[in-house]
Amino acid sequence: MQEPVPTEGLDPKHRIALAYAPKSARGAWQALLQFERKLADAARPGRDPIMVQLRLAWWRDRLTEAPERWPVSEPVLAHLKTWQGTHHRLSGIVDGWEASIVGEDDGRALAEGRITAYTALADLLGVTSQDAVRAAVQHIDDPRSAGPLPSPMPRMMRPLAVLRAFAVREAKGGNTTPFTDLARIMRAGLLGR
Repeated sequence: MQEPVPTEGLDPKHRIALAYAPKSARGAWQALLQFERKLADAARPGRDPIMVQLRLAWWRDRLTEAPERWPVSEPVLAHLKTWQGTHHRLSGIVDGWEASIVGEDDGRALAEGRITAYTALADLLGVTSQDAVRAAVQHIDDPRSAGPLPSPMPRMMRPLAVLRAFAVREAKGGNTTPFTDLARIMRAGLLGR
């Protein structure tokens, strides 16, 4: 059995979200979140755009290869093996980061890439109804437009409901209490709303 991806490098929000992933889905969830973190780090502001493009190209190339050819020195790639050969469906996120860096769009390509990645994760985890998945990813990318989800988030995708709750809470700001915030996060993780 595959060892879980270490969560040390993840944002605390991602760690909380992972707590709501069923054990059977945790490896795939951790791999996706770690992959997103690696890309965000590669494309962080202030880096030379050419260097960013080279780093992103390296990841894009790995996604086109068979997992047996991946370098063993990159732990995120080792854990992307939990995606059982569907890792190529993550290339849209790489393309989206590149489009953001070179200024080709307003983040639309990255938003579309994330939708593709999270629906690929849902497919991998056996989730057939993906309307809530698509809506939640859209709400994360544009939390001010967030309305209710079309249906409760399926159990395998509950971490996405938690990430959505964090994004919406941050966008709305205002006077919230830690208790209210905790209640919203728990509601999202337990009920998928």
